[in-house]
Amino acid sequence: MLRKLKGAALGAALAVMAGAPAVAAEKVVICALTFVSSAPLFIAADKGYYAAEGLDAELKFFRAAQPVAVGIASGDCDFGVTGFTAGFFNLAAKGALKVIGAQSREEPGFDFVGFIASNQAYEAGLKSIKDLPGHSMGMTQVGSTMHYMAGLLRDKYGWADDAVALKPLQSVPNMIAAIKGGQVDAVALPAHIVAKLVGDGNARLIGWVHEHTPWQLGGLFTSTRNVTERRPMVEAFVRAYRKAAKDYHDAFNALDGSGKRSFGPAAEALLPILETYTKASPDAIYKGSPFIDPDGRLKVDQLLGQVAWMKKEGLVEADLEPMSFIDLSFIDGHYGVPGN
Repeated sequence: MLRKLKGAALGAALAVMAGAPAVAAEKVVICALTFVSSAPLFIAADKGYYAAEGLDAELKFFRAAQPVAVGIASGDCDFGVTGFTAGFFNLAAKGALKVIGAQSREEPGFDFVGFIASNQAYEAGLKSIKDLPGHSMGMTQVGSTMHYMAGLLRDKYGWADDAVALKPLQSVPNMIAAIKGGQVDAVALPAHIVAKLVGDGNARLIGWVHEHTPWQLGGLFTSTRNVTERRPMVEAFVRAYRKAAKDYHDAFNALDGSGKRSFGPAAEALLPILETYTKASPDAIYKGSPFIDPDGRLKVDQLLGQVAWMKKEGLVEADLEPMSFIDLSFIDGHYGVPGN
């Protein structure tokens, strides 16, 4: 789906009416998945933050994370926001991509990605994440975020390499169909999808990623060419993105005095935007809104840990140097930066 934003055209019209010369907005294409974790992209579009920065933005949506990275590398997209995958790292190692900020991350207390079991597997004994050995688990692709999450569990609990049979299904819709039909015993999916499947009686929740292995799941990235040849445009985009991330943070990251999540008028005001893009219900959005850093700051050490795991598994080149494709110059205050 390609959605052209009208804010830039409106801004230009107002400028003409005010007697100022109209300046053509700079075209950018943004690639993402329709998950709540992409919320800053949607908020920036709806509130006109891109247009205010002189950007004529289009959003292009995919069904898995890997095509987003390919879209940036090929030049079809200017910015991507999604989870880090082996495919992403391999493309980045060729010099095509630059990580410039954070998307969402797994934080304790924030239900983001949940593990669900098929009804059949649950009734047969798959009641918790620790029951996964001996069962099958669906994922999008080898080297995907789902693959890494399964690997983190394996390493934490000392399971054998083949304890859980991983089944690449290529896309999130295929994963949903497989868990509903019992073709796989378990999958890991964003919480707003988990809420829908469990609420409809099509699957059973067996645990959350943040309860076991919190990590930096995704990031904001662009092409190396944009960084070197269109830096003012990248800076403008980052400003719009961070402004929207702050809106999201104020609405959905709030905690009450007891440390529990608290949603008020600010969250209610953003719900229509998130509903439009994710097609999720308000209840599912509330249940599945992840932690998003208000300034787009990365947990760099966790990203480096993911690359190290991918190397160990033979999913990326052994000589890959992750700091070669991480550009921390657009946002201050990143966490876990080597040498700091």
